[in-house]
Amino acid sequence: MDAVLQALADPSRRVVLGILRDHEATAGELAEALPIARPGVSRHLRVLREAGLVDVRQDAQRRIYRLRPEALVDLDDWLEEYRDLWVQRLDSLHTEIARGKKDRT
Repeated sequence: MDAVLQALADPSRRVVLGILRDHEATAGELAEALPIARPGVSRHLRVLREAGLVDVRQDAQRRIYRLRPEALVDLDDWLEEYRDLWVQRLDSLHTEIARGKKDRT
């Protein structure tokens, strides 16, 4: 999970994942969406591949990248505890707001 978190820490890599969430893309297509040179995009893609977040396949001369959402399962499981905490806190806030409105009427 540490490699996934480190990969997600970079905003450019999050943009790449956002694009790949919607559709597969070549490195060139991804480079057009980012304000960095193509070698930088290649480095970001390598980090994402090593973290298991993207797969690549060869199609003639092109390399096609796709998101591997299953790589986010461990992260999602870890975040679930925090989601539960915030749901409880937001429910408590809602209850207090409702009490405050009731007291004013």
